[in-house]
Amino acid sequence: MFISQAIAQTAPAAAAGGDAQSSLLSMLPLVLMFVVLYFIMIRPQMKKQKEHKAMIEAVAKGDEVVIAGGVLGRVSKLGETYIHVEVAKEVELQVQRVAIVQVLPKGTFK
Repeated sequence: MFISQAIAQTAPAAAAGGDAQSSLLSMLPLVLMFVVLYFIMIRPQMKKQKEHKAMIEAVAKGDEVVIAGGVLGRVSKLGETYIHVEVAKEVELQVQRVAIVQVLPKGTFK
C-alpha cells in the first residue's frame, strides 16, 4: 500500500524532466536551420560586399571599369563619392563609386 503511493509521487517529477528535454529537441531543427542559413547565404554575401568595397576603394585614375548599366569607360577624375568616367573621346559620365561593377584589365577599353 505505501509502496504504490511512493511510486505514484515520483512519476510526475520524472515526466517533467522529460518535457524539458523534448522541448529542447523540438527547438534543435530550428536552430540548425538558422546555422545552415548563416553559412550558406549570409556569410558569402558579407564576403562579397567586403570584396566589392575593397575594389571600389582601390580604383585609381586611368583604370578601365564597367558601370552598373553595362557601360565601359576609363576613370578620368576621382572624388569621394563620385567618379568621372570617360566613355568616349571628350564624353564623361559622372557616377557614384558604388555604381562600378568591375575593374577591367588594362587595354580592354580602347
